[in-house]
Amino acid sequence: MNIPAQLRYTKDHEWISLDGNVATIGITDYAQRELGDIVFVEVDTIGSQLEAGAVFGTVEAVKTVSDLFLPVSGTINELNPALGGAPELVNSDPYGEGWMIKMTVSNPADVEALLDAAGYESLVA
Repeated sequence: MNIPAQLRYTKDHEWISLDGNVATIGITDYAQRELGDIVFVEVDTIGSQLEAGAVFGTVEAVKTVSDLFLPVSGTINELNPALGGAPELVNSDPYGEGWMIKMTVSNPADVEALLDAAGYESLVA
C-alpha cells in the first residue's frame, strides 16, 4: 500500500497536500482499493465554505457510494476536471492524476493536526 510521507491523512481515508493556503485533496490508495472500480466522482460544493468534517461530495464505485469528508475548514475552489471523463484515475493514481478537489484552507495550521504517514499506516495496517 502506498502512503506518501509528505501528505497528511484523515481517519476517513482522505489525503491532503498543502501549498501555501491552497490544499489538494483526494482519497488514499487504501480507500480506492476498498471501494473497487470508481465510476463517478460528484462534488456539488464548488464555491462553498465548509467546516472540517463536512461532506464535500461522493465517490461512486461499482459496489457502493461513499461520502467524501473535508479534512479542514475552507472554501472548495475546483473539482479535478479529468475525473469527469476518467474517474478511474482515482484507482490508477490516487495521489497524482486522481486528485479530487482544490480548496483554500481557512487555517493552514489545521493541516498539521491531521495524521502523518506513520499514523495513517497504523490506522489501516
